Amino acid sequence: MNHPAPSRDMTARGPAGQIRSRAEEAASVLPPLLVQAQQLAGAVLLGEHGRRRSGAGDDFWQYRPVQQGDSRRMIDHRRSARGDQQFVREREWQIAQTVHLWVDQGHSMRFASNAKLPQKVDRARLLALASAVLMVRGGERVGLTGGALPPRRGNMQILRLAEHFTTIDDTAYAPPEHRALIPHARALFISDFLGPFQELEIALTKAADRGLRGVLLQVLDPTEEMFPFSGRTRFEGPDSSFSHETLKASALRDRYLDRLAERRDALEQLCRAAGWTLGLHHTGDSAQSGLLWLYHALELRQ
Repeated sequence: MNHPAPSRDMTARGPAGQIRSRAEEAASVLPPLLVQAQQLAGAVLLGEHGRRRSGAGDDFWQYRPVQQGDSRRMIDHRRSARGDQQFVREREWQIAQTVHLWVDQGHSMRFASNAKLPQKVDRARLLALASAVLMVRGGERVGLTGGALPPRRGNMQILRLAEHFTTIDDTAYAPPEHRALIPHARALFISDFLGPFQELEIALTKAADRGLRGVLLQVLDPTEEMFPFSGRTRFEGPDSSFSHETLKASALRDRYLDRLAERRDALEQLCRAAGWTLGLHHTGDSAQSGLLWLYHALELRQ
């Protein structure tokens, strides 16, 4: 006798279906930015955040041959019994790092030259949150500059960061926040860095004075580097507070590119003086390439 196959509704009422339903319901309330950041971090597959080295800790790291100066108590007799050579059991050094994040959410970051590209602020938020996901997975403490969200570990901290990145700043160019920086921590500042230079200079100088090392990642739309305008063009400020119309936009190209190069040079000099690393990311490039660069740049600052 043939029995009818269970319907989809009947299957969903089983234990497995209930678990799946709860998982889908939980995922549906996660901020879209968090889902994207988790997927991006997972795609990078970088493993732990560069903490593997010998030292005091609880987790096994590796066996190594006995060296001159090692005491007999350090010898692992079980591993050494497998052969003629004696080995020492080393543990992994586990010291959680502290990382401060600052993402420019001002009006200047809400620019995209066409609908196929993300706004600069959206890419900046994604890279910052995906970096935080990787670092939290490595056991590190991550938080914001300014003290609004002190560095902590754990998935709840990632949720708090995602919620913070849904806010906006009404200023044209948001100044970097440099309060409540923990001495000798690391930091990641992401912006187009096209606003007033003095605020950035103050922030990095104060950070360097407290022993912080970090990364400046400049995020630009490809149009901002190419300046492909010609003929009659109207330019507006980030918050529409001013506008300029010209009949021959191409005549402005060289002056604009010179100013952009000057700002880049100033950023490089500032980073060298503060002991920071400067990077450039275009919204036309893949987010994964930006995250890979950030991972290695932050790791070098340990």
